[in-house]
Order: sequence, then structure tokens, then C-alpha cells
Amino acid sequence: MRKSDLPESERRKYLRLDTVFPVQLRLVGGDGRSFISDWLQGFTSDIGKGGICIRINKARIDIAEKLKQPGMKLSLSIELPIGSKAVNALAKIAWLREDPRQPGGYLVGVSYEQIDTASCLAIMRYAWSKKLFAPVLLSCIGVLAALLAVNAIVNYRLTRENSALVKKLVSVVQDTAFVKKNIKEIGDERRRVEETLFKLQARLQNVAEEKFRIAQDVKHKESLEAKKEQELNSRIENLTTEKSALEARLAAIQRKENIAGEELLRLDKRRVVLEKANFDKMYRWLEVHQNPRTGLVMSFEGDADIAGWAFIYDQSLIAQVYAYAGDYQRCRRLLNFFSTKAKREKSLFFNAYYANEGDPAEYVVHAGPNIWLGIAACQYTNKSKDSSYLSLAEEIAGAIMDLQNQDPEGGIRGGPGLDWYSTEHNLDAYAFFRMLYKITGEKQYNQAAERVLGWLLRHTYDKTEVPIKRGKGDSTIATDTYAWSIAAVGPEKLEAIGMNPDRIIEFAEQNCSISVDFLRPEGRTVQIKGFDFAPQRHSGRGGVVSSEWTAQMTMAFKIMSGYYLKKGIPAKAQEYAAKADDYLSSLGSMIISSASASGQGEGCLPCATQEHVDTGHGWMTPKGKSTGSVAGTAYTLFVYYNYNPLELKD
Repeated sequence: MRKSDLPESERRKYLRLDTVFPVQLRLVGGDGRSFISDWLQGFTSDIGKGGICIRINKARIDIAEKLKQPGMKLSLSIELPIGSKAVNALAKIAWLREDPRQPGGYLVGVSYEQIDTASCLAIMRYAWSKKLFAPVLLSCIGVLAALLAVNAIVNYRLTRENSALVKKLVSVVQDTAFVKKNIKEIGDERRRVEETLFKLQARLQNVAEEKFRIAQDVKHKESLEAKKEQELNSRIENLTTEKSALEARLAAIQRKENIAGEELLRLDKRRVVLEKANFDKMYRWLEVHQNPRTGLVMSFEGDADIAGWAFIYDQSLIAQVYAYAGDYQRCRRLLNFFSTKAKREKSLFFNAYYANEGDPAEYVVHAGPNIWLGIAACQYTNKSKDSSYLSLAEEIAGAIMDLQNQDPEGGIRGGPGLDWYSTEHNLDAYAFFRMLYKITGEKQYNQAAERVLGWLLRHTYDKTEVPIKRGKGDSTIATDTYAWSIAAVGPEKLEAIGMNPDRIIEFAEQNCSISVDFLRPEGRTVQIKGFDFAPQRHSGRGGVVSSEWTAQMTMAFKIMSGYYLKKGIPAKAQEYAAKADDYLSSLGSMIISSASASGQGEGCLPCATQEHVDTGHGWMTPKGKSTGSVAGTAYTLFVYYNYNPLELKD
């Protein structure tokens, strides 16, 4: 900013700087205590002993109007390069004018009302140092610019390499799907030829037996006409020729099948390597987006409407990814936010917080997301053997049991003050209470789990038309309730209470499995096989594949595979394992490259194959064709590493 931009009366009060540094500001009422806006971003390069001049590049109309109101004050947080702590101050607006070089921008001169003397002196020392050592600083800036340029080149190359890695995996997955389809078609053809050959051999045998019977019948042997014998011989010859042709065709089919099998093996080996590399990059994407101050990670990278929002369900998944990877420092940083910093509604947390500031982003309290936060604390405790956050889990459990005690049947409502019941929340609670019982040995948690299970039996598990209801009195089909029934309750327990786990899986497949075309961000269309949020026939939007819910169902397939291995039924186990592999492979085709500068092209998964569509459950998928989803990414990693978040394993 040039001094000529300042009003004439103000120019002598300010010291000109050649660089700017950031200032965060909030509008404050005349009393100096009540905030009337969120934090705004500004920059300054002109400093005075009694105040500063701030440039606001873009101000909303309502903010601009408030700035013009008499008596308006600002709460400032000034980030000085020379200090680790921000300088806080309260200031009044001395003058305001539109920025002639920035449409919609403003120049604001403020004078301090409250500022620490040492902080004010630090600001001025910094200002004078900038004037006195300008040549040195300019040289440093030049070096820094060169370093930034080098860093930009490195980032560009890294982004390009990461994006290329994603594309390689997508190509291999699509080639694998094509070869698998080809192998299936060849196999179908082989089985048809084998069946035809079997029938032909039976006919040939019948003719040969007929000839033998006639030849052995003494009574008719003498009367056997040469014509009859010739006819039988001709039939045998024709059938033998046809058999030889079929055997040759079968041999050719088997050769094709062997070649295709070898190609599939080659592709599978390559896919395994690329999947490992890409899933490592997906973990890296979850790492780089953790805010170092709050420990939170924004849930959706790319949707401006919810930019910076960190839903606590997603934070639970991330914490578990960190814990599984043994990255306990990151996990503790995240859990510590909820243990010591996050605002609560009594003992329960709000559904979402701003990842950068830590303030609530959505003043709604639901039971399910809180339960998942407790699950994360349990999984961390079990994995790390550090009980620092066990009290956090027990506080959440206490609040949830209070909700449970308000229902004579032991069910858990959607949250405090709500009257609806969700199957999903109660399945979460069953798993959560079982975890706490295993960790603490306290009977109250086992009793709470059994009460939840009793409620599920009365209101959720219906053995007639719809095996699992979405909630109390709600027969809507929700895919996640089918997946989580397998993951939370388990096949053994389901069978013990009279539910058929195979039927649960079968129903979800019949109603919610779907194949759709997915237009990738780079413009390539690929086919994705996965699971919709709800049956396609119930939605006018057409089919859409959810990455998270597909991963949840894939986890259910893996659990069922392990279940049948334990039962000594390897064929059934292999059937489920093959399905899990197919769906996980298909998710590989959904991986996209992070579009942000910080993401550096690391891999992540979008929420769904379509942006901003109705899920059928009262909420929409995020906006943006390149929007990365923490939940979809984390749950896919769970499947890859065969980690069930709803089960506590030693």
C-alpha cells in the first residue's frame, strides 16, 4: 500500500513498510466486549505508534456497512514475523475509505485503545528494523523468493508424480476389470462346451451300446441287416467327429483362459504395488491436512460451502487411522482438542467444528457422532495402552446412558431434546459399550449394550420384507445399517438372536449394489461398482456410488469371509473374499488427486460418484468434482488394512 492511499491528515502518523504481514480482525460493539462478526483477514504495511492501517481485500456488503457505523471497534490479532505469539489489541476505527486499487476492498485506519506496551514497542521495533535494514531484508526476500520458486517447482513435480500414480492405478484397475469380465465370458463358454461335450459323449455311448446289444443278440444277429449296421457305424463316426471338434474347441478355450489368467495375475501383481503406493498417499493426505493448532482435519476439501468444517464423526475415523498406523502423536493432538478445548453441550459435543479455529461450526448435538468419538478414544486406548483419553470415552458414555435411561425399552434417541431413533446410532452404541466393558470390566457397560441389543430386536430387525429398518417405525432402506449390523453385532451374535447374516448381505446387494459411470476430474469416464446410499429405484437422481458406504459393505464382506473360514467352509469364505476384492478394486478407480496446494496431488476419495445429490436420507453429497472426503478415504483405508472400527481387537 502506498502512503498516497492514506488521507492527508494521517500520512505523517504512519511509518511505511515495504512488505505486509497478516492481521486478523473482528468487529466489536461499542462496549468493547461483544463480537458481531467472525474473524476477517487483513494485511498491513503502514504502522504508527498509536495504530495501524489495514487493507481488507474483499469485504462482504454487510461487513462493509458495519465498518461504517459510528463507534465500531475492532479486536485485532497481529501476526508479527519476529514473534511466535500474535499481538492482541482493541482499537477504534479512525477512518475508512474504499481501496482504489481493489474493487470491494477497504483501507481502515485504527487507533489502539487497549494494547500491551511491550507488544506496541515490539511492533515499532519491527517497523524501524524494516526501514533501517531494507537492503538486507530485500536480499533475504530475494533468497526467500528463490527458495519459494524452488519449492514451487518441487511441489509441481510432486503433484504431477502423485497424479500420475493415481492414473496408473485407475488404468490397472480398469484393465483388471476388463480381463476379469473376459475370463468370466471365457469360463461361461468353456462350461457350455463342456456341457455339450458331456451330452455328446452320452449319445455316443448310447449308440455304441445299442450296436453292442444287437451284435450280442443271437436271435437277431443273423437278421442284422448290413444297412442297420452301416447306419449305426455312420452315427458313431459322426458323433466321434463332432466330439473331436468339441475337444479341439475346448482345448482352444482353455488356452485362452490360461492366457487371460496369466494376464490377470500380471495385472494383480501390478495392482497390489500401485494400491499400496496410492493408499500410502491417501494416508499422507490425511496427515498434511491436520491443523497443527487444533489437531482437527477438515472433512471435505473442495466444497466452499463447508470449507474448514470438521465433522466429529470424520474426526473419529481419522483418529483411528492415526492410531492404527501407530502415529500416536497425531491421534493425541486430535483427541486432546475434544478432551481440553472443544465447547460442549453439557457432556456431549456439537456435530462439527471449524478445523482452523476450533469453534463450533454446527450447533447441533447428535448421539451417533459423539458415540463415534468415544469409539475412537477406546480404539486409541486399546492400541496404545495409554489411558489418557479413557475418561473422555466414559464421559460420553455417561451422557449416552442418560439418554438411554429416558427410554423404558433401552433405546437411544437421536440426541438431547430429539424424539427420533436411528438404527445406526444404536448399532454404534452397542459396539461402544462393548468396547468399554472389555477395557474397564465395568458391568454397567455390558448391561447398557444388552439393553441396546434388546431395543434393536424389538424395533430394527424385522425378519419379513425388510430385514433391517432405518429406525424406530422407519422401514427406509439405509445401506450403512446393513454393513454396520455385520460389523457391530457380528455374524455369530446375529445368528444367535435369530438373524441371518447372509440374508442381510444378500438384501443389501440386491437393493443397493449398483454399477455407474464416473466422470473423473481429468475427463476420463470409468465404471464403478459399489453401493448407493439407498435403493436406486427409490431415487429420481439415478444411481450413485458412495465411497464410504461401499467401503463399509466391503468390510462386511471381509468379516463374513473370516466367519466362514472359522466355520470350516472355505468355498463360502472365498466367495465373500472375492466380492470384497472386487469392490475394493473398484474403489481404486474412484481415487482422485488432491486439488489443493497443500494436498500436493496426494490421493483421496470423493464422497460419491456425483456431486451435490440427494442421498435419500435428508442430506446432500458435497459440491465439487474434485472434493476429497475424509470419511470415504479413511474407511477405504480401514478396508485395505482389514481394520473394523466397530470391533475392539487385541
